[in-house]
Amino acid sequence: MKHMNERKTPPFPVRDHDHGACVAGALGRAKRRCEEKGIKWTALREQVFQHVTASHKPISAYDLIESLAKDGKRLAPVSVYRILDVLQAAGIVHRLESRNSFFACMTAHDGGRQTVTFLCGACGYVSEAEAPEAFRAIGEVSKAAGFQPQSTIVEVNGTCAGCRERTTPC
Repeated sequence: MKHMNERKTPPFPVRDHDHGACVAGALGRAKRRCEEKGIKWTALREQVFQHVTASHKPISAYDLIESLAKDGKRLAPVSVYRILDVLQAAGIVHRLESRNSFFACMTAHDGGRQTVTFLCGACGYVSEAEAPEAFRAIGEVSKAAGFQPQSTIVEVNGTCAGCRERTTPC
């Protein structure tokens, strides 16, 4: 079992990184995950996924609609939400609950989704890290309290290392 400090990639990308490599890796994992789950990978789902992966910042469904419209594809909100639901079911897009927005899964992790989501308040980047120990602790505390959780979402707001090193946000 990996601990967060044993990750091969840092939780937040370096500002001048090759984002094309991030997108290519995420796209490859997305296609494989959909194939494994028997989810049809359509051109429209790929287009939506690529818009979600355009940056490491979360995007709202309505901003996604506007982004797609710039490419000449005007979708109804219900269509975008349906596609996002499929991409979430595949585990390749996650919802940032506190912001009602979405971000692409840029890491390879299993579908168990015992991850903590980090959001930098300065640059707006979002990342995730596996944290099974945190979820185990939440489970133990819930059990001791006689509480039956239906879902557990852990989001941490703060400032990433890149922004802390700068005098002005990215």
